[in-house]
Amino acid sequence: MIFLLANTPEPIISPTVSPTPVPTPLFLVPTNEQISSFVNTLVAASILAVLVYVTLFYGLRLLFRRGENELALIALNVSQVPVLALLILVSVKIPMETFGSTVINLWINKGLTALIVVTASYWITQVFTQVIAYYLKKQSQKTEAMWDDVLIPILESVIPIIVYLFGVFLFLQTLGIDLTGLWVALGGATFVLGFALKDILSNFFSGLVLLIDTPFQFGDVIRLPDGTTAVIKKVGIRLTNLFIVDTHCELFIPNGVLESQKIINLSRPTPHYYYSLHLPLRADTEPDKAIKIIREVILAHPDTLGNIDEKLQLLDLYYKISEDFTEFQENQKFKKDIGRERLLAEKSVNRHLEKINKNFTDLVEKIQIFEKGGLEAEEARKIQNYYLEIVNFIGLEVVTERQGKQRWSKLRESPEQESTLIGLVRNWYITWSKDPSLTEEDPQNLQEEWEKKIELLKLRVNKLYQKISRPNVDERKLDDYIIDLVKWISERFKTTQTLWQDPKAWTDEVKQLNTIATMDYIVKFYVDNIKLEQCQRGHRVKSEVQGEILQQLRQVYIYR
Repeated sequence: MIFLLANTPEPIISPTVSPTPVPTPLFLVPTNEQISSFVNTLVAASILAVLVYVTLFYGLRLLFRRGENELALIALNVSQVPVLALLILVSVKIPMETFGSTVINLWINKGLTALIVVTASYWITQVFTQVIAYYLKKQSQKTEAMWDDVLIPILESVIPIIVYLFGVFLFLQTLGIDLTGLWVALGGATFVLGFALKDILSNFFSGLVLLIDTPFQFGDVIRLPDGTTAVIKKVGIRLTNLFIVDTHCELFIPNGVLESQKIINLSRPTPHYYYSLHLPLRADTEPDKAIKIIREVILAHPDTLGNIDEKLQLLDLYYKISEDFTEFQENQKFKKDIGRERLLAEKSVNRHLEKINKNFTDLVEKIQIFEKGGLEAEEARKIQNYYLEIVNFIGLEVVTERQGKQRWSKLRESPEQESTLIGLVRNWYITWSKDPSLTEEDPQNLQEEWEKKIELLKLRVNKLYQKISRPNVDERKLDDYIIDLVKWISERFKTTQTLWQDPKAWTDEVKQLNTIATMDYIVKFYVDNIKLEQCQRGHRVKSEVQGEILQQLRQVYIYR
């Protein structure tokens, strides 16, 4: 079989010719139709921007002013200028699309987009620092946790830097700048800086360790290894700011150094500080007589801790005012009167606390009886009524609010506060603020300290009320919750009189110097709050107590 192959001609392949790119014109004279479209779009965008602006900053402001939402008003005030700038930029950018693609129009659009990125970055930063951080700070004051007191200032410093960095990169990218090389360079620079800035990074992570461990909080008085007494002012990203009490200056310590040191926190568990005195008395002194005088002098001072009834009885022993008293003695008389008022106010607070603790203890016993057979509806109502009676002693009342079809109850301060725990505590610290020995900032510090404790008390009592209102959720734990609240009140809110607060004195050893034999007496007592008077309160009280002890001992021929 023979196959004949025809000679078919090969196809002619023409070379591919790429289309010549059409260059973007530099500038085109807009047509009447484009100008008309631009004006119409600009007017529509401007009207819409005005409506949005008026709605946000006039309508919402009137709405927020009727309520108690302070944060919303702050957010509106912070956002007013940035939002106005954004609305103007967007109102101009949108109509620019009607002019087509020219080089000048493209650069104008890129410039407007870049300005929008810059304005948005500034807006986000302002909202975070002045609204979100402000809210977080207020919330941190209502919590007992100390990590948020340290974390929030760090976030307040770091977040704006991160936002601005991203804003710069987006700004450059919007302008058409290739960032590939910049990212590579940034990666290499980061690798190199990691070695060059290892000490700074170490301090940063040490700050995070201090944040997690929270060995102190702002305002705490600490003692450094060299014996320096300082106040914590700020924990920063790299440094911790301390106020040195003795030299009245500030000290900045790297976090890595501070984290590795042994620090004594003088403000924990209480701000009361334990002072010691060593008194050499004649060896033939009757110890009981000397200790009695020493103890009475310490108790007579209004700024030391001890049994309040004894302190009120012995107050005149310390402040002996003659009939023709001088200006100094007049000041002492005023301090004695204020000290007496403060002790009486504190006595009322302690008495009220003891009554509340007793009522809580009785409530725990009732709950334990009711829980044996399971809580019934009637028993749950009785528990709630018992609890509300105690709440009234604290100074809170039940209010019911409606949210849609749902109604829910919560506790808030009652208008009558004179004979409640909250009212008595406020009267106590206000009376304390009149002490002439305090510095100008001490009354404000006392108010902040005790108002924070009051807010924490209200928060805890409110949480327990929600649990008691729904006992079926965990009815077996109601007594435990109440016991925890009582423990918190006695340990963290305010302690009533306990034996450990009383001044103590005892003999130590006999020393022989030539023909004179002496016996050392060790005296220890608490000063009420060493944070006051710029942390110099303890030194003043110690000096006054020591001088009065020596004077009293000389009068009975015990001390030479």
